[in-house]
Amino acid sequence: MDSSAIILIVVGIVVVILLLLLLSAVRVVQQYERGVIFVLGRLIGAKGPGIFLVPPFITRMIKVDLRIVTLPVPAQEVISRDNVTIKVSAVVYFYVVDPSAAVVNVMNFIQATTQIGMTTLRNVLGQSELDELLSQRTKINRELQTIIDEHTERWGVKVTAVEIKDIELPATMQRAMAKQAEAEREKRAKIIHAEGEYQASTQLAQAANIIGSQPSTLQLRYLQTLTEIAVEKNSTIIFPLPLDLIEPFLQIARQGANAAAVNGHDGPAAMRPVPPAPQSSNQG
Repeated sequence: MDSSAIILIVVGIVVVILLLLLLSAVRVVQQYERGVIFVLGRLIGAKGPGIFLVPPFITRMIKVDLRIVTLPVPAQEVISRDNVTIKVSAVVYFYVVDPSAAVVNVMNFIQATTQIGMTTLRNVLGQSELDELLSQRTKINRELQTIIDEHTERWGVKVTAVEIKDIELPATMQRAMAKQAEAEREKRAKIIHAEGEYQASTQLAQAANIIGSQPSTLQLRYLQTLTEIAVEKNSTIIFPLPLDLIEPFLQIARQGANAAAVNGHDGPAAMRPVPPAPQSSNQG
């Protein structure tokens, strides 16, 4: 083998080695990722997205996803402030704002966020009453978000929202709440019915005053009632008789009854014989 062939072989080997070194130095990071670079164990920084070169063999790169992470918090058994045992599950939404801090300051930021979410959920709900948990979820969600975000800030993690997903109540508490809701509905129904009766009686009193002040109004109302009855095809029609029509007859009847009573009282006294007056005798 001549020297030219040996040179060509050596050059080929060198070219292959250089190509391998070049390929090992190439790093590709997606648009939603960042690459945290360590050279000989020392942090260089976060790079990306795109393609870039790093020193081969002495470089270590950790990819960090910058997209929003939906982290379900497992159901936690909590005793509320009014001593009610409940199970509550939640969802935490967060994303990485500082990839270097997320890699350097915490071992596993997803697991750490999960644990701080579980702990904060138990602490906050344990200081709240059951009615507050059921009616003021927005307030509790904001409080959970603030506390968790304060803990994860130094990890380079930003918590955008915390939502309570489900609250599981004991069966006895569900029955008690159902009875309470039923009693509340019944109370509202009675109040509404009483208010309706009051308003109806007020309107009827005003209508009676108007009808009483204008006698012709009663006759018009009477005719309107007859018209409404005539519209319906009924086999039986109830014909109301106004008291104004029979009032003169009632007065005549009362007068006759009074006269009869007076005559019946004086008649026997007139027909009773008058006893003779005693006569006095004059003797000698």
